[in-house]
Amino acid sequence: MHLSHADHGSSPPRVEIPRDYNAAHDLLERNAARFHKPAFVDASTGQVLTYGQLREQAHRFANALRERGIAPEARVLVAMHDTPEWPVVFLGCILAGVVPVAVNTLLTGADFGYMLRDCRAQALCVSKALLPTFEPLVGEVAGLRHVVVAGDTGERSVAGWIAAGSDRHTVASTCSDEPCFWLYSSGSTGAPKGTVHLHSHLVQTAELYGRGVLGIREDDVVYSAAKLFFAYGLGNALTFPMAVGATTVLLPSRPTPADVFQVLRTHRPTIFYGVPTLYAALLADAQRPRREELALRVCTSAGEALPADIGRRWTEAYGCEILDGIGSTEMLHIFLSNRPGAVRYGTTGQPVPGYRLRIVDDAGRECGDGEIGELQIAGPSAALMYWNNRARTKATFCGEWTRSGDKYTRDADGYYTYGGRSDDMLKVGGIYVSPFEVEASLATHPAVLEAAVIGVQDDDGLVKPKAYVVRKPGADVDEAALQQHVKGQLAPYKYPRWIAFVPELPKTATGKIQRFRLRAAAAG
Repeated sequence: MHLSHADHGSSPPRVEIPRDYNAAHDLLERNAARFHKPAFVDASTGQVLTYGQLREQAHRFANALRERGIAPEARVLVAMHDTPEWPVVFLGCILAGVVPVAVNTLLTGADFGYMLRDCRAQALCVSKALLPTFEPLVGEVAGLRHVVVAGDTGERSVAGWIAAGSDRHTVASTCSDEPCFWLYSSGSTGAPKGTVHLHSHLVQTAELYGRGVLGIREDDVVYSAAKLFFAYGLGNALTFPMAVGATTVLLPSRPTPADVFQVLRTHRPTIFYGVPTLYAALLADAQRPRREELALRVCTSAGEALPADIGRRWTEAYGCEILDGIGSTEMLHIFLSNRPGAVRYGTTGQPVPGYRLRIVDDAGRECGDGEIGELQIAGPSAALMYWNNRARTKATFCGEWTRSGDKYTRDADGYYTYGGRSDDMLKVGGIYVSPFEVEASLATHPAVLEAAVIGVQDDDGLVKPKAYVVRKPGADVDEAALQQHVKGQLAPYKYPRWIAFVPELPKTATGKIQRFRLRAAAAG
C-alpha cells in the first residue's frame, strides 16, 4: 500500500489513503524489513520487543480474538499500563477488525464500570495490578465474555492468548473511514464520552504532525511521559515512531522526576514528550542531570498551556526547545504547535499543516487578530462522533469544524495564545477535571454544606483545583481530611490542592454559584 502527499500550490498538505485500508497492517508492514530492530523497550524490566516480534505477536493476538468468537466491530476495553504488551493488544485488535477502547488506568471502579457498559465490551484486557479494581465488575457487566490479563501467565493471560493464536497473517477487510478505536474524553458533567476514531486517523496525525512538525526520524529513540491511553501519548509513543521505524521506551509506572531522568540518562531518547506540570517538576529536582548526560534534540508539551518561563528555563538548562502545542481527544493529536527554530514561548504556535483554524465569538462571527474567541478546528483526524451521545456530538462536531471549548487570540504573525476555557472545565497535569465532579464528592462529606471548585495557578503558573467550602453549622473538618475524602472517591489527580473555608458562596438571585467571582477573588 502506498501513501502519497498531495500538494497543490498553497493548499494545505494532505495524506491520501486508499479506501481499503487497515491502520495496524500499515504500521506493521512499514517495518517488515526492520525485523531485529527494537520497536518497544520496557524501561522497568529491560524487555525488548523487536519489530519482527511485534508483527508476529499482533497477528497471533488477532487470531486468538477470532478463534474466541470476537467478531469485527466488537469492542475490547484496554486498561493496561505501558508495557510492550500494550501495542500488541491494540494493533492485534485492529488487525482483526475489532475495536480497542483504550482507557485511563488512573480511574475508579465506577468509571470503569460505566465504560464497560457504555461500549458494550465483549472482552477486557487489563494489567494484573489493576485486576482487583475490575473483579467486582466481572459477571455484572452484560456481554463481557473474556478477561485477559497482561503481565501474567496462563491461558487467560495476554501471553497465553498470543501463544495459543495461529501464526497466519490474516488482516480484516476494513475501510479507511470505518471505526478503528475509541478513546474516552471527559465532559463538563464529568461523564466520559466514547470518542470514535477511524482507521485513517492514526497515519494522518503521524504524517502531518509527527513528520511534518516534529520531524521524527528512523534513528530517533522516543519517550513519552504521557501514557499510551491518552490521545497525546498514543501518537507520541506508538503511531509516530512506528510510522518511521523509530524505537520507543515505555515506563509502566507513574513518571516521577527521578524515574523520568533515569529513562533520559539510561536510554538516551532523542525526543521527549512531556506536559507542563512535569517540566516544572523536572526543573525543580535537585538531582537533575547535566545537559551533557542527555541526548535530547527536541521536546514537546501539550495538555495545558506551557508557561513561558518554564520553556525558557528548560531550553537554557538542556539546550533543547520545547514545542508547545494543543491537541484534543476529539482531534486525536496536536493541530496547533510551535515549530523547531520558530518557538515563541507563551504562545501555542501556528496551525499544523493540513489543519485549518478559526476563532469565533459568541455570535459565531470570525474574530480578527487580537480578538478573543473560541478556537475551532477543521482537519482530517476529527472524530466520527461521541458514542451514544447525539446531543454532544452535534454540539461539538459542527460540519467540518470541531469546537475545542478553548479561548484563544491570534496575533498578526499567525501565532495563537491560550485564553482559558469556554466552560468551567479544568486541565490538571494535562487531564480534564470537571469542577462539578469534585464539588459533588466534597458534598458527600457529612461536615460539608456546599462547595465550589475553580482553577487557580500555582507558583509555576499551572492550573490546579481550589475548593471553597461552607461547613454545616457546628461541623468541624480540616483541609487534609477533605482532600483525603476526595482522593477516596475520585481519581487522585482530581483532588483540590487548596481548600478555603468560607461562611457562604457568592450566588445569583436564582441561587446559581458565581464561580467568576471566586476566580476574580483568587486572582486578586
